Amino acid sequence: MDKGILKLVGTRIRALRKERGLSQEALGEKGGFHFSYIGQIERGEKNVSLLNLNKIAESLEVNLIQLFAYLDEDFIVTSAESDIQDIVALLRDANDEKIRLAKNVLKELL
Repeated sequence: MDKGILKLVGTRIRALRKERGLSQEALGEKGGFHFSYIGQIERGEKNVSLLNLNKIAESLEVNLIQLFAYLDEDFIVTSAESDIQDIVALLRDANDEKIRLAKNVLKELL
């Protein structure tokens, strides 16, 4: 039973990786992992740390919680959640001044 969660998460990572057209090597490069490590995770052979799961989620450009939305369950990402993810991606690429400006704009809007 303990290995079941590893297989579920690994299967989900594989599905997300394939949806994005990434090879194990490409995903590994984006996250800073060796492709064989990605393969071990996808097969449920590695008990991956939460920090590494977060790196994988970022590399797949999904929220961490989406790694736990298993294939046999319905999981719907709302348009608001998708918009928030897009905003965060924009902020990650912005310089400090633009981040402060965005923060002030959001404070005024909300």
